[in-house]
Amino acid sequence: MSMLATEPGVDLRKPSDLGRLLVVDDHPKARESMIDILKQAGHQVDGCSSAIEALQMIPQSAYDVIVTDLKMPGMSGLEFIKALGERNNDASLIVVTAHATVSSAVEAMRHGALDYIEKPFGADQLEAVVGRALRLDNDRAAIPAAVGSEIGVTMIGSSPAMQAMRAKIAHVAATSETVLISGESGTGKELVAHSIHAASNRSGRQIISVNCPALSAQLMESELFGHERGAFTSADAPRVGRFELSDAGTILLDEVTEIDLMLQAKLLRVLQEKTFERVGSSRTQQVDVRVLATTNRDLTAEVEKGRFREDLYYRIAVVPLQVPPLRNRPEDIAALGEYFLKQTADRLHREPQSLDQGACDLLQNYHWPGNVRELQNIITRAGVLTPVDVISADQFQPWLIHADGPAADFEKEIPVGLSMQEMERKLIIATLDHFNGHRAKTAEALGIGIRTLSGKMRSYGYAPRAKSLDSIA
Repeated sequence: MSMLATEPGVDLRKPSDLGRLLVVDDHPKARESMIDILKQAGHQVDGCSSAIEALQMIPQSAYDVIVTDLKMPGMSGLEFIKALGERNNDASLIVVTAHATVSSAVEAMRHGALDYIEKPFGADQLEAVVGRALRLDNDRAAIPAAVGSEIGVTMIGSSPAMQAMRAKIAHVAATSETVLISGESGTGKELVAHSIHAASNRSGRQIISVNCPALSAQLMESELFGHERGAFTSADAPRVGRFELSDAGTILLDEVTEIDLMLQAKLLRVLQEKTFERVGSSRTQQVDVRVLATTNRDLTAEVEKGRFREDLYYRIAVVPLQVPPLRNRPEDIAALGEYFLKQTADRLHREPQSLDQGACDLLQNYHWPGNVRELQNIITRAGVLTPVDVISADQFQPWLIHADGPAADFEKEIPVGLSMQEMERKLIIATLDHFNGHRAKTAEALGIGIRTLSGKMRSYGYAPRAKSLDSIA
């Protein structure tokens, strides 16, 4: 029997930007309203009226995100979050709070909640905060992470490069110094950051991540340092910033070079003096935060070009770590492939497949411009689409950009130094053309959600060439 055989009508595909959600609120109207909003956005949503009921439901169903009110009879939202932490539940937690209890929301975040949303809020706000939580889960899933004995997070591979990286992480984690983690896109810089935090004496607190490229200069300042009500046009309520939330813990500044020059001065002050002010406030706050930063650029070159402050560079790069690209550790590729195949099998509730020697040889000799992230994408795609126990090299050939297939047409057009964003655009467009504009087939082949694919198509201004309207469904 094929390993892809399933019950009739069961669709194993799950778009990466949709999720299975649980809403916990003792007010029926508020609960049903949130459930309706999230269902309209395409999520699978359950609801319950108390934290005690939720704890009984959670072992039976795996949830990506849990949205909970803070003020509930019997067991409060904060007690609920603490109980989930004791059970090692890995769902992302979002708390709903009134303005008067924002301090309770901050306390909830220090016990494991990812974010909070203040009443009253609109449908767009709720969808946005849930979307951020799901995207964070997807970003983490793009890097191989598992529980390990030495530092709490295992990096797959036994190559000399990975053994050296583990030793550096263990040494650096014992200090409180600021660490700059450099490397190409997709190498696992975020995994290194989480490994450092997990092995440090701050591991009992959260590591708060900030995706710097995703925010404008104004939003970045508010995200990092918080703001007071009325600080700017859309500041309808005060907000706690990520540095404040990270107090006694760790903050990760992902792609730190994207922070605006004007804001870099304020960041420098936090690193030097451990103090900051919220936007719109004159009250200075003290904070004890360990800072980890990642970049895929050469920071010294950015300093020379005037795009990054030299004084901030010396504060950020106190301890520099360079993550090796995948092509420099080919002996780890087979182990990574088996790991990703097992992850795929676990999601699809079946026995894992394996790679034959020809597939291992092919993958080890490929140059991997997208590094571990690209390997995971291709391995996952093969695991979903290949109805055999052992996957051969033939399955991978069409998906490597030097091979025949949808990607081959644009390989000749790629000049040295082309950005990863442009490579992604070309691959998506080539794959869309290959499937005659059929978005569902394209998204499945690329290992992304249909909504993610549609958003990228809009950003490219791309209209696929389809044989019929039905093929674009």
